[in-house]
Amino acid sequence: MSSPHSRKIIHIDMDCFYAAVEVRDNPELAGKPVAVGGRAGGRGVLSTCNYEARAFGVRSAMPSSEALRRCPQLIIVPGRMAVYVEISKQIRAIFERYTAKIEPLSLDEAFLDVSDSAQCRGSATLMAQQIRAEILAETGLTASAGIANCKFLAKIASDENKPNGQCVVLPEHNAEFAAKLPLRKIPGVGPKTAERLAERGLTLGADVLQHTPEALEQWLGKFGPVLYQRAQGIDNREVISERVRKSVGAETTLLTDLGSETECLLELRKLLPKLAQRLGTRAFKGIHLKLKFSDFQQTTVSRQATQLDEVIIRALLQTGYQRAEGRGVRLVGLSVSLDDNDSQQLQLAI
Repeated sequence: MSSPHSRKIIHIDMDCFYAAVEVRDNPELAGKPVAVGGRAGGRGVLSTCNYEARAFGVRSAMPSSEALRRCPQLIIVPGRMAVYVEISKQIRAIFERYTAKIEPLSLDEAFLDVSDSAQCRGSATLMAQQIRAEILAETGLTASAGIANCKFLAKIASDENKPNGQCVVLPEHNAEFAAKLPLRKIPGVGPKTAERLAERGLTLGADVLQHTPEALEQWLGKFGPVLYQRAQGIDNREVISERVRKSVGAETTLLTDLGSETECLLELRKLLPKLAQRLGTRAFKGIHLKLKFSDFQQTTVSRQATQLDEVIIRALLQTGYQRAEGRGVRLVGLSVSLDDNDSQQLQLAI
């Protein structure tokens, strides 16, 4: 097993995956702002959009109606999950030519530990270039890559030269790279945590190092010392190729507490595409809704289900929100309990 210092980790992230597939399969969409998601009339939410759409301020998880206000010429197409899954399998097969140590994060991104790979004379940079070239040749889609000796820097680096680019962070530059990072980019720093840190004058990795791990733990709990390490470019987590997961979820902490059931439902609709992407083709047996209130107390409501049906989610929310008893809601989340013995494909009913 390679040591943390000698690891070579590649993070591959497909560029606007769903939208890119739709443009590939319908060349008439090339050069136009395109998004994948639900229709505005049905209170739909976008799963993703291409760079032409992002130029207008359109973003994933945005309500379709808002996206069309920002970009009236936006073309919204329904998702085709079965197609995305098949392409994801093609991409996975390419990864396996280089290493067996693959940790998928979703259909369109994964970590690869190539520390022991003899491909490309052992150069992770050349492997990333070749993997991206093979993905383009075999699927017609572009991917970006980040290369580092730790996971979180590789993931951040993959976003540096998007689309269709890559970035290398050499081990001797880890600390310098991390020190310049906006804290919001560091995994684990959500909007609320970033806001709390900014109130104390901490906005960059370098700012974190002006304080002790003990002080950070007082402010942030167990995540404080982890953030202190991240700010130095340290992340000793291994790429885990085999992991038994019992659940998949998505949640968001709000900058401002929500004061109504309707507001909560809008946030849950934004989470659905993210949850569907993380779930992929895996079957599940139950849906769980989580609410955290303004006093940090939380509640969970569950129901047996085999598809992401908004009717069920509305019913769960109705029960959960009654427990707020006048308190604001600072976090909403959705998760599903996996059924590993069931091979049925994901059905998405939004």
